[in-house]
Amino acid sequence: MNAVLPHGPLRFRTVFISDTHLGTKGCRCDFLADFLSRMSCDNLFLVGDIVDGWRLRKAWYWDAYHDRVVRSILNHAKRGTAVTYIPGNHDEMFRAWLPPAHEARGLEVAGIEVRREATHTTAAGLRLLVLHGDEYDGVVRYAKFLAYLGDSAYRAALVFNRWLNWVLNLFGRPYWSLSQWLKRQVKGAVKAIDRFESQMASDAARRGFDGIVCGHIHHAEMRMVNGVLYCNDGDWVESCTALVEHEDGRLELLDWAAANNLSFLRSKAVPVPA
Repeated sequence: MNAVLPHGPLRFRTVFISDTHLGTKGCRCDFLADFLSRMSCDNLFLVGDIVDGWRLRKAWYWDAYHDRVVRSILNHAKRGTAVTYIPGNHDEMFRAWLPPAHEARGLEVAGIEVRREATHTTAAGLRLLVLHGDEYDGVVRYAKFLAYLGDSAYRAALVFNRWLNWVLNLFGRPYWSLSQWLKRQVKGAVKAIDRFESQMASDAARRGFDGIVCGHIHHAEMRMVNGVLYCNDGDWVESCTALVEHEDGRLELLDWAAANNLSFLRSKAVPVPA
């Protein structure tokens, strides 16, 4: 992932972001607002779980940074960026408005096209299937109550992380993520991620695509899987990553927090002009 970024505006051909979970305290919308304000692109894909409808049923959190994120996305669309929104499982309420995935048309709202899935061809000629990814998650599809329990456990881990990293910060230690550590260390989680990636790559190959772009599992990754380019753009809760396509078609995972030396321990990390 990128470690150093040039100062000033950033220009990309395409940007993919997902799992922002707007409406929750865990969303790093301060980092996201900073990223959206500093970059421009021809195509912007919002690859699901942009708004957290699951939390909307219980509570709702919205601050000025949330407003700036929404305003920035709308401004990108107004300035000519082709913005495509693909709902995920946390914002699945929008799927009820959409035609079936095989239909070419979507639904346009405020200059943003809402679709179940999309196809993108890079400047290098790669055909990419773009979707959220929950379609390949058996827990979400067949045992949603377990998905809700997992979501609650994830949020509990985030709360624990905040306290733990406050202590680590006192001793000059860097930020540490419990959930990311578990994904790497617990055999069941590693196997689930491998199975998820393999299933998505196999389906993309079956449908004649060169690669697939998704989110859902909050695990940024870009690698070849069974001859197909698998790209997961991560999330904006912990990793704060985006998948970007440069003008020459080169794809890159961008770690915004690391590249800008942003601290996860600060509640208002980035001052963004309104």
